[in-house]
Amino acid sequence: MNSVQYQYKPEHLAVSEPNKYNSSNLRTEEMVLSMGPQHPSTHGVLRLEVVTDGEVVVDVVPHLGYLHRCFEKHAESLPFNQIIPYVDRLDYLGAMNSEHAYVMGVERMLGIQDDIPKRVEYIRVLVAELNRIASHFIAIGTYAMDIGAYTPFLWLVRDREHILRMLEWTCGARMLYNYIWIGGLFYDLPVGFEERCAEFVKYLRPKLQELQQLVIDNKIFIQRTANVGVLPLPVAINYGCTGPVLRGSGLRYDLRRVDGYSVYPELDFEVPIGEGKVGTPGDCWDRNWVRVAECWESLKIIEQCLDQLNGNYKRTRDFDPQAMVPKKIRPKAMDFYSRGESTKGELGFFFRTDGRSDVPFRCKARSCCYHNLSVIGEISRGGLLADLVANIGSIDVVMGEVDR
Repeated sequence: MNSVQYQYKPEHLAVSEPNKYNSSNLRTEEMVLSMGPQHPSTHGVLRLEVVTDGEVVVDVVPHLGYLHRCFEKHAESLPFNQIIPYVDRLDYLGAMNSEHAYVMGVERMLGIQDDIPKRVEYIRVLVAELNRIASHFIAIGTYAMDIGAYTPFLWLVRDREHILRMLEWTCGARMLYNYIWIGGLFYDLPVGFEERCAEFVKYLRPKLQELQQLVIDNKIFIQRTANVGVLPLPVAINYGCTGPVLRGSGLRYDLRRVDGYSVYPELDFEVPIGEGKVGTPGDCWDRNWVRVAECWESLKIIEQCLDQLNGNYKRTRDFDPQAMVPKKIRPKAMDFYSRGESTKGELGFFFRTDGRSDVPFRCKARSCCYHNLSVIGEISRGGLLADLVANIGSIDVVMGEVDR
């Protein structure tokens, strides 16, 4: 055994995790606070270097990498179909939507996107929208708890449990599904799923109305979030923000409409945007209102999918959800980018293939949470330290997708 003992040196910390600010570039009245990576309101292992002047935030610098899992390096050594379980672990609160975006990219590279059965496409959209509601429930519930309201979190977790049980009934997993496969699905919907899902839609509508009254229209919630963390639309665009963060600033940009992928062009739904109804467009209240409004729209989409699955594309004995699943996945040599509207925004995948192997030469994930998180300094400067927690929660980041 080596008798030389390791000696800790204070400068090691500065080398491994250096601060942007130090005593040489701070004014006398300023100080640096480290918020996280264990702070409960950072929504994961996120560390924020906060420069304060009393209670006023001067600057916020996010420090990433505490949850790095080498997704892109793993993808360079796995066949296309075996990457799907790792895709689930990016945004683990909206795994169905992540799978959908990834699988569509591979199918387009193979040229089989037009051969996917319509029943498969409607099931994909159905489970993705169920997952979108479940993800938004966590975003809204934890946000309310961040700023002092505990009851909404319990109510939303209760209603989210119904969705998780239905998805578990579908594929056996509650969060990390591996359900949407390249060319099809792991399995068809269980017998009776459509009826149970229709009952859930009827159950959830009055619950969403209660949520609107309990949280969004609540006087205290409005005072805590209106005119706080205002993100102007030009700043959101320049930082590459997408999803509810961008739409909360007033831009009606949703890839389900812009790109019109899967069967979304055949469905009727609106794209809600922030309008500054109780404050300034792009504030924390607008971002949360957009998520609640999207839950209503997802219910409309789910009902239309159920109508199609019970009507034109109903269950048949000879239906095989894996009929188009290729045994060997070897796209031609190309560089290809595919994207989809996940629960947090635009999730994209860049592929580089050599035409010979079923393993991608490169598979890079474009994280919407990474871009959305980058505006935390812009919306926090000049605000109060107490509002920093409100700003973080309104962005709704999942660090598993930020760090990848």
